Amino acid sequence: MPDGSIGGRALVTRRAIIDIVRRVTLGQYGVAGFTGSWADRVLGWIENRPGGLRVSVAGGALAIRMHLRVAQGLPIAEVARQVDIAVRHAIRTALGREVDQLSIRVASLELHPGGEPPAPPTHPDLGPSDLAGSGTDVA
Repeated sequence: MPDGSIGGRALVTRRAIIDIVRRVTLGQYGVAGFTGSWADRVLGWIENRPGGLRVSVAGGALAIRMHLRVAQGLPIAEVARQVDIAVRHAIRTALGREVDQLSIRVASLELHPGGEPPAPPTHPDLGPSDLAGSGTDVA
């Protein structure tokens, strides 16, 4: 068995790249899904292709464009940054190449079923003398 590697070529389909990007993106904290029109969502479901995610491999350049729905109340820029890092890492690991262009657009915010965060409890106005009078030893 020869020790040297044999040169070859691997072919990765656009659909495989879409599957990698979709899996990694939907696994990021704060991402509620991809956006798109109703028709995009239905056709995406039928064709196993989410609306709001486009991958182009024109002229050897890998370009990814996504429109995301993000959970309301989270720092949008941080969610987008984490998606950027995760997608670039996944493509680099899986394909051994860099993403030439990655465009992330947060198109909508989604309120999750938990509703708004609870309001902080209301307390009567407490002053320093109230704390001292409670017997609590605070330095």
